[in-house]
Amino acid sequence: MSSSLLEVRGIGKTYGSVIALKDVSTVVNAGEVTCVLGDNGAGKSTLIKVLAGVHRHDAGEFLVDGSPVRFSSPREALDRGIATVYQDLAVVPLMSVWRNFFLGSEPTVGFGPFRFIDRRKGRSVTRTALAGMGIDLRDVEQPVGTLSGGERQCVAIARAVHFGAKVLILDEPTAALGVKQAGVVLKYVAQARDRGLGVVLITHNPHHAYPVGDRFLLLKRGRALGTYEKSQISLEELTRQMAGGAELEALAHELRGVEGDGGVGG
Repeated sequence: MSSSLLEVRGIGKTYGSVIALKDVSTVVNAGEVTCVLGDNGAGKSTLIKVLAGVHRHDAGEFLVDGSPVRFSSPREALDRGIATVYQDLAVVPLMSVWRNFFLGSEPTVGFGPFRFIDRRKGRSVTRTALAGMGIDLRDVEQPVGTLSGGERQCVAIARAVHFGAKVLILDEPTAALGVKQAGVVLKYVAQARDRGLGVVLITHNPHHAYPVGDRFLLLKRGRALGTYEKSQISLEELTRQMAGGAELEALAHELRGVEGDGGVGG
C-alpha cells in the first residue's frame, strides 16, 4: 500500500480579489506520480508555489507526512524533503555539470582557511549519482550549457534525488522539448518514481502525463475539474477533459449553426 508523503485538502489561495486556487485537493504517495494538468491560468503555478514554500495557502490544509504545515520559505520545504525543479532550471550555463550538480554544497578537503573544493570527489559523486539514475554523460567537466534541454532536466532530477528529496515537483519539464527529448525526461521521471519518490508532474500535455502518471488532477481557472486514478480515466477522456470537451462540442454546434446561416444568406 502507498504511503502519503504530501496531501492538500481544499487548498485555497487569493491575491487581493483574485482567486488563484479554490478548494483543490490531491495526494502524493511514495513511488507514484501525481500529474497536475491545465492550460495557462489554470492555477498550476500557484499550486507549485504553495507546495514549494514560495507562498502560503489561505484556506484548506497542507499535510506533509500526515502533519499540517505552513512553509514560510522554499528552504523549509526543502528541509522537509520537497524539491522543486522549475522550467527555467536553476543552473549556471558556463559552469561544469558537476559544479551545477552541487551548486553551493560542494565537497571540501582541509580545514578552516585551508579548506578547498574537492574536485575529484565532486566529479566522482556526480558521475555515480547520474549513472545511478541511468544518465551516462561523457564528461562531467563540460559546461552544463552544452547539454540538451532534456539532459539538463535529467541532471536537475538526479541532483534532487541525490540530496535526499522525498517529493520531487517538476514544473513543465517537457514543455520546451521535442518528442525524443521529452521521452528521455519522462524516463527519468519514472526512474525517480521507481526509487520510491513521490513525484508531482506539472504539464499541459496529457500525452506526456498519461504514460507515467498514477493520478491526474485537472485544474481550470484555479478550481479542480476532477481527480482521477489511472484506472478511472483513459488517455482519450483525459485529453477531452483537458480540451474542455463539452465546451468544444458546444462551440462546434455553434459554428455549424453559423455556417448554416451563411449558406442561407448566400
